[in-house]
Amino acid sequence: MPKLTLADISDLRAYEREREEFRRSVIALKKRRRVALGDLLTLLFENSRTIRFQIQEMARIEKIMTDEGIEAELRVYNPLIPEPNQLCATLFLELTTNEMLREWLPKLVGIERSIELRLPDGETVAAVVDEEHEKRLTREETTASVHYVRWELTPDQVERFTSGGPVGVVCTHPEYPCETVLRDETVAELSTDLRYGG
Repeated sequence: MPKLTLADISDLRAYEREREEFRRSVIALKKRRRVALGDLLTLLFENSRTIRFQIQEMARIEKIMTDEGIEAELRVYNPLIPEPNQLCATLFLELTTNEMLREWLPKLVGIERSIELRLPDGETVAAVVDEEHEKRLTREETTASVHYVRWELTPDQVERFTSGGPVGVVCTHPEYPCETVLRDETVAELSTDLRYGG
């Protein structure tokens, strides 16, 4: 799937006309692509539609009117659109109070390097951290509440992912070990990403 360009992003007036319907469709899409990992972590597997929505909403909120401003957003978010044999996700730490933030952000340093896919045969594929994001947000004493990660699969791993059988997501962080099995509809969505890009 090609990355988004300026031509894919509507100007603010045009976006207002489509926003309600587009927002409704993206909310439904995100339900199929969102995975809870225990009580504190959520993965949103991104594709071109979720990223277009993110950029449109950022432009709307921040009143970004120039091509240069939109191009800056495209540079930030385009790496989250998966290419064939890739999955890309935003990892959210669902910390909703100051107490939770103070407790968990120091405990979960390195969480972005602790997320793995478990294929139906038990093989795991570790997440790769987005390099630009890591430069800006990685600290030794505390972590961020949002991380961008991706998985690079071989064609053989893609075949096993898409051929049926349970696919899981595993967190191996010593402070937060947990695992969840992906719903069938999520596996179907991600299989499309792996075969054709997002």
